[in-house]
Amino acid sequence: MANNTDISYRNQVMYSIYVRNYSAEGTFEAVRRDLARIRALGVNIIWLMPIHPIGMEKHKGTLGCPYAIRDYRAVNPAYGTLDDFKRLVDDIHAHGMKCIIDVVYNHTSPDSVLAKEHPEWFYHKPDGGLGNRTGDWGDVADLDYSHPELWDYQIDTLKYWAGIVDGFRCDVAPLLPLAFWLRARAEVEAVRPGCFWLAESVEESFVVENRAQGIPCLSDAELYQAFDACYEYDIFPHFQEYLAGYMPKGNYPAAITRQEAAFPANYIKLRYLENHDRDRAAFAIPDETALWNWTAFLYFQKGLTLIYMGQEVCAEHTPSLFEYEPVEWDTGRSLAELMQTMAAIKKDEIFARGQYQVWHAPHDMLVGVYAADGQQMHGIFSTRGEAAVVRVVAPDGRYRNLIDGGEVEVRGGQVSCKGAPIVFKTPCADA
Repeated sequence: MANNTDISYRNQVMYSIYVRNYSAEGTFEAVRRDLARIRALGVNIIWLMPIHPIGMEKHKGTLGCPYAIRDYRAVNPAYGTLDDFKRLVDDIHAHGMKCIIDVVYNHTSPDSVLAKEHPEWFYHKPDGGLGNRTGDWGDVADLDYSHPELWDYQIDTLKYWAGIVDGFRCDVAPLLPLAFWLRARAEVEAVRPGCFWLAESVEESFVVENRAQGIPCLSDAELYQAFDACYEYDIFPHFQEYLAGYMPKGNYPAAITRQEAAFPANYIKLRYLENHDRDRAAFAIPDETALWNWTAFLYFQKGLTLIYMGQEVCAEHTPSLFEYEPVEWDTGRSLAELMQTMAAIKKDEIFARGQYQVWHAPHDMLVGVYAADGQQMHGIFSTRGEAAVVRVVAPDGRYRNLIDGGEVEVRGGQVSCKGAPIVFKTPCADA
């Protein structure tokens, strides 16, 4: 784990924005005008998906993919000017939030500045042309990190942006050398002390498949040496299986609990129900009460909570990366109040420092508990929105549901759940 990782990120909420499809305008300025609303959700960090110019050679769709970058050192003119971007970041800071940007260093567009000026820094196919080694990414050309000069250029670029923003979300970070990330972190720290580093770590199957093809691919355990946080793709397949009703359903909570032993003590996982590469939560979880419970569970989880733009209004359509598809904000639905409440609950220090455990109970209940300093934080989440009596490890007594202020009674080690999420704090059962 990075030695200076701050575990208070476990108490925080990140909000992901794809500028092109955030608004009808698709500009930095349109995002800037909405910052007060975002902050009111309890957001601490705004992650802007790639802000750079997009390549057109071999581009996908009508407008191309933001992850096929043409110039790492410029901003996409369709979003605004560099001054517009700096004004947005300044206003994010003025609202008490941090700003991180996407770093897409595995590849560029085939018509990128680097491809034109330094084609020797790229992977070359057997026919001599530029291309990519893995994934369905025909619109990009992979970089070759055997060239020390490429390391210098990329790290200098990071240091430039670190003079403006507070951190980086690093796309397919496992495909780059660990030594590169370690050096980048050390050098950027001199420019932006406390810079936040988020790795898009990958599914275990992706690691195995690439290694089988002779392509180096870093595990989460390796990435944690250089990064503050990793994605939770290591357990996301279990989440999808849980939603699909596959058995045994205890696999998913057991996988969550195993993370407490599998990673360093100060590990931080990015927790999400959706992101720009996955189905919308409101699409995958169509039942309103179930979605309410899953959203509360998302915030209860140990780690940094991620909200993807539009999730707060239960948007069901995932905007295309390659087209102009603004979020439908007028859905008539809202999770904003629950998100605000859960963000406030998440500030309790026990969520950062407590020992965490989750298990599956009958009627598809997920039950979680944190324990620290003689106290416990309990969560009960009905993933099908059903009522049931749930067994908990808590002293008998009457407590307050921190979500709605109602009473929670523990009687004989059981709680009667009416189908809505419950979060309550007690002394430790053996205290």
